[in-house]
Amino acid sequence: MVAHFTLGCHSPWLTNPWVGLLLLSKVVESNPEAFKPHYRQLLQLFGTVLQDLNNPPALYYCILTLTAMTPYTGSEEMNLMRSLIPNLIVALKHLLKADQDQASEAMEVFDELMESEVSIIVPHIAEIVRFCLESHSFLLLFAAPPPGEEDPEDEENDSGDQSDSENPKHCAAQMPLTQACLASENPYERKGGIMCLAVLAEGCADHIRTKMLSSVLQTVCRSLSDSNQVVRSAGLFALGQFSEYLQPDVSKYCDELMPLLLGYLSSLNEAKVGHVTKAFYALENFMENLGSDIAPYLPTLMDTMLSALNNASSLKIKELAVSAIGAIANAAKELLVPYFPPVIESLKGFLTATTEEMRPLQTQALDTLSVLARTIGNDVFSPLAAECVQLGLNLTDTIDDPDLRRCTYSLYSAVSTVSPDCLTPHLTAITTVMLLALKSTEGVTEDKTFVLLDDDDEDEDGKDGDAVLEDEAEVCSHRFSVENAYIDEKEDACDALGEIPLYYTLHFISLDVFHLQTMCVFDYKPQFPHEDVRRAAFAAMGQFCRAQHKVWKENPTEANHLALQKLLDIVLPCFLEAVRTERERQVVMGVFEAMNSVLKSCQGEALKSPGRLQEISHVIRDVLKKKTLCQDSGGDEPDDDDQQAEYDAMLQEFAGEGIPLLASAVPADTFAPFLNDLLPLIMSKAKSSCTVADRSFSVGTIGEVLQALVSVSGGRGVAGRLSNRLLPVLVAGVKDSDAEVRNNSVFGLGSLAQAAGPIVASDYPMMLSLFSNLLTKESDRRVIDNLCAALCRMIMSNVDAVPLEQVELIVMSSKERINLPFCPGMLCSQVADEHFKCTGTVNLVAYLTAWPCCRHMTM
Repeated sequence: MVAHFTLGCHSPWLTNPWVGLLLLSKVVESNPEAFKPHYRQLLQLFGTVLQDLNNPPALYYCILTLTAMTPYTGSEEMNLMRSLIPNLIVALKHLLKADQDQASEAMEVFDELMESEVSIIVPHIAEIVRFCLESHSFLLLFAAPPPGEEDPEDEENDSGDQSDSENPKHCAAQMPLTQACLASENPYERKGGIMCLAVLAEGCADHIRTKMLSSVLQTVCRSLSDSNQVVRSAGLFALGQFSEYLQPDVSKYCDELMPLLLGYLSSLNEAKVGHVTKAFYALENFMENLGSDIAPYLPTLMDTMLSALNNASSLKIKELAVSAIGAIANAAKELLVPYFPPVIESLKGFLTATTEEMRPLQTQALDTLSVLARTIGNDVFSPLAAECVQLGLNLTDTIDDPDLRRCTYSLYSAVSTVSPDCLTPHLTAITTVMLLALKSTEGVTEDKTFVLLDDDDEDEDGKDGDAVLEDEAEVCSHRFSVENAYIDEKEDACDALGEIPLYYTLHFISLDVFHLQTMCVFDYKPQFPHEDVRRAAFAAMGQFCRAQHKVWKENPTEANHLALQKLLDIVLPCFLEAVRTERERQVVMGVFEAMNSVLKSCQGEALKSPGRLQEISHVIRDVLKKKTLCQDSGGDEPDDDDQQAEYDAMLQEFAGEGIPLLASAVPADTFAPFLNDLLPLIMSKAKSSCTVADRSFSVGTIGEVLQALVSVSGGRGVAGRLSNRLLPVLVAGVKDSDAEVRNNSVFGLGSLAQAAGPIVASDYPMMLSLFSNLLTKESDRRVIDNLCAALCRMIMSNVDAVPLEQVELIVMSSKERINLPFCPGMLCSQVADEHFKCTGTVNLVAYLTAWPCCRHMTM
């Protein structure tokens, strides 16, 4: 077949040789993996086609086929793929002149390459960004729309829904153009500049947080007072993006941003629903991360929200206010108690609604009710628990709506954390509904037809192109699609099935039924195509293990122990296989998150099976070496941390978190061979050329491993043998320019002193000198807190090696900057009795005994 396509594309007797490429694109899009054995031949064909710049349709269909193939390419195709990029950029430039719509669609090849094969485009990134900046598809962001074609959001008459924007990754290249647009007299160019900052917040988060957060926030804040509504609307969206992607740094500007947002919200015209939606989006994203800092603004916030619930005529405004109350509750928690009665009174009217037009408000009210159950406090919410369970059952009995069912699953989970006994009479009915949701094919449609041409792609004679395929039925493949609402329902069903047993434990249904649920989720997981559902299924399987471990600990019978081991023997091999074979990074992150939670809860019980410690250590090693399927970029070039996709770094952090958990679960000498294999991979990320996130991860993981060795058999000897390798890394980290790296490094040095004991006593003078220099100039409270905790660990581990009088002088000279209330706790009283009293260093006791032995490490 591929030979026929190749011949057809070059045939001199065909009037339109691009028809072969059209057919090829449709066939490959339908089943890309089936063509994998022919990828090299196809890539060679594309190399020729992309040079035919006078044939735009051929360029278009060639690039569409390349886009479909990209996620499935392997190392054997990388050199060919890499050689196509220069011609690809040139081809897109010519296609842009011929057909902007086709060029815009074809440019999605860059998105696919960044997601799947980032190493291929790294050498060309500057040229790609320059092309994007120059292309009309990007500049449309900055252009005023033609008369009569204004954006509905700018007209402020729509529902406020927002479309996704792709995030340009090359911050430095975009900033000059962005700054020029921000200074323009044209409001649409100012809007474009603000929108550019908004999308940069995701892809360039680290750079913006560390280098330019204050300046970009000032720019966005100014946009909220712009004379043109178009610019103000963009500013709200940007502020929401910043709040989502630039945490925790952006929350430090709470005193400047909250009054601005509250004042802005109070001045809005309810009729402009689209704009109000953006205002709520910005407010929710920002305040949800404030925690107790929300307290000064709580009265104004709740007055605004309750007023909207009682007085707004728009159901959309009411829905936004209900959602905002959930965000407020996540931050305020028990501080919201005084407002709980009027909030519940308002929600009741929405929860029992029966009309279809009220359905979005009803589902949002259920979501917010679940948030309140988790945050307001057990004493306050418990009286409503049974009523909430009955409400959920009544709704699912009378209304057939996947969104509504999804919300009831979340409500049941929330109630289980407050009053699990309320679920007892209804538990079988509740779990049955959720298991049926997993098995259901409702919302799943099978597409058995194969369409060659789009609806508007007809030949010159007006004949439908589908006729061409009358004899080509064999190329059809069965494809399935699932409506988003049913995907969300299945995901939340997995979440609820996993969470309820954690709180129900001894009251839970019989082990046979429990095992049945486990197998249902286990069997269901690999079959479902959507990554969010697979990730949720893995999480549920991990929670089943934790729940069974809790049952065994509370009732340590042989039957419960056997059930735990059987469950672990099912779930952990499934996790390991998923890490090796799953294509989606986010799913693999979820697998590691679930596996880490099992290791943390079950400790050595999870590692009793022969070879399991080795298997887990090896999959962690494979991720750190980027050798798993989801990391397969196929590139031949050396890895460069600065050039890796964001998800790769996140995935490695999830994997690395398992190392200290393994270290704390088995004797140190048992884990030592695997630790020796993993530590060089962790230490390599502490280099000064690595990103701040990598350096923080590296020294933080080292500190966590050392802390784990403190409490396991043989830990002192292993820590001592590692000290010569780890000490230089941690000392360099203490001198780092980033506070988070310094914080984690100080924690690591204290943990090394505690774990290795007298073995590192000869290094105490150097460490004390290092801490003394740091304390005289350090301004970050977290670093100072951890420094004092590290001194405590050193004293506890080997008091004779610490010159207490000198330490007292150092600490007392910096006492104004030491935040005692931030770290309450007491050192071991025996240490104080035996060592401090005999030296007479009473003041030192007063200050140092307030520092905890627990860590204050940030990852």
